[in-house]
Amino acid sequence: MHVAIAGNIGSGKTTLAKNLGKHYNWDVQLESVEDNPYLADFYADMNRWSFHLQVYFLNSRFRQVARIRASNGGTIQDRTIYEDAYIFAANLRKSEYISARDYQNYLELFKSMIDHVAPPDLLIYLKADIPKLVGNIQKRGRDYEELIRIEYLKNLNEHYEEWIGNYDLGKLLVIDVNNLDFVKNVEDYANILEKVDFEVNGLFS
Repeated sequence: MHVAIAGNIGSGKTTLAKNLGKHYNWDVQLESVEDNPYLADFYADMNRWSFHLQVYFLNSRFRQVARIRASNGGTIQDRTIYEDAYIFAANLRKSEYISARDYQNYLELFKSMIDHVAPPDLLIYLKADIPKLVGNIQKRGRDYEELIRIEYLKNLNEHYEEWIGNYDLGKLLVIDVNNLDFVKNVEDYANILEKVDFEVNGLFS
């Protein structure tokens, strides 16, 4: 069982991944954020550090996929390798933070990796609008995230909508979290859990 959670920065992926991992007794594979040596530099100077950041994330995610493939139990993953390429790297190229040459080099590396990657059995997409994202980002208070531009989040959301709208690699569950607080509100979390339960049980039928 491989379940992955997709969503923009601040959508609640990590918190939900931890909660579901505990509930189902799944191994939790989190995004390499706190130990990422490029993240703070990236938000301060996207032109200089975009390529380095994306290669780091791509390699980190590929190692995760290898661990998931080698595992015999259930795993829940915070963000997928597809998002690295189709959302974040694509957005940075469109915004001209990554040069055409570096982007082509990145895509070739991604294509080499993707031949060895199996998609998740279930992808959960947390749909969140800008006010929700900004509110959650401010709550967690990471210094480097204070530099995130609203336009950057908006562009990422547009890429997400396009990607999710065409997603065909497996089962997909879209959860609109704009009016939910599954951390403080037990009913909101129970509502999400019910939806996930339905999809997870369907994988065995």
